[in-house]
Amino acid sequence: MSLNTIRVGRALSAFDHANRRWAAIPLRDPITQRPSARLVDAYAVGKQTLSLTSWNIQASQSRPVARSELILDHIFKGPNFPDIILLQEVSSSVRQSLLSDPRVRSSFLATDAEDDTSFKSVPFATDAEDGTSVKGVPFATMTLVSSKRFGSPLLAKEEEKGGGDSKMVLDSVFRTKLPSRYERDALCVNIVTPAAPGQVFRLFNVHLDSLDSQFRRALQMMVLAGLLREPGCSGGIIAGDFNAIFTDDHALVDKHELVDAWVALHGGTTGPDGGATWGVGVDLEDGLKPGRLDKVVMLGSQPNEIEVLQPGLIDAYTPWSDHCGLRCTFTI
Repeated sequence: MSLNTIRVGRALSAFDHANRRWAAIPLRDPITQRPSARLVDAYAVGKQTLSLTSWNIQASQSRPVARSELILDHIFKGPNFPDIILLQEVSSSVRQSLLSDPRVRSSFLATDAEDDTSFKSVPFATDAEDGTSVKGVPFATMTLVSSKRFGSPLLAKEEEKGGGDSKMVLDSVFRTKLPSRYERDALCVNIVTPAAPGQVFRLFNVHLDSLDSQFRRALQMMVLAGLLREPGCSGGIIAGDFNAIFTDDHALVDKHELVDAWVALHGGTTGPDGGATWGVGVDLEDGLKPGRLDKVVMLGSQPNEIEVLQPGLIDAYTPWSDHCGLRCTFTI
């Protein structure tokens, strides 16, 4: 069974300090153009280890900008910034805050800097009875990639003149609609596979359907797994909020012959260090228990390390988010 997916090309932008604005960098059009080995083979790099941080920053709670700033501070702690940052539940106001952050402007390329279209049309929830939108906060996913580690092949010759180190080659960016009650999509950044110019390695940022939508999550995972196995694709990463509430949700990874980084490195999902990313350190009602709702899943790469990043408090009672973050390193 296959599902046709609608793809919309998006941009990656770099901050132009001279003109004080974000400007899209030249990339391949993912809708009309195929990957070109000829364009990038001269800039192919060897095996690479990358670091990734993913966090659902909870759009529905109060003070989203202040909370997102604290999450970003936490992500940026340490000697090195992550190579890839995947954020879910980014509201329009948080998007603007991220694009105004000096650390983001100086060190990252950003999706969705060109406009806020993706942050206006997604309802927070949908009524189960009649399918109408329920009033809420529109949000979307957003991806940041290190400008030190990634670059456009169309700018590579100019960068070489500056004497910089070789970068991994960016190919294209798109959003693809998923079969979703909440109009959710998957945000994909294609990079050129280091060992195989002409093929792409996909970085998917996802926020799968919530609550009791297990059937739709199963369809969404089928679509995503299929996108990692398309002709011209050597594999990729699917990371973000999987809303993996039920046992059947966790089984979808094995069903599609993908690698769950937490399970691969820790050997299981139970016990005090079971990788829970939701409901951690808070009082839960109605018999709910902490769950491993967020994941880093991969095909064609090797997980090296993964850890849970627990949120702090913005005041005596309010955590930065109801989700923990995940930090993962992997090799392609």
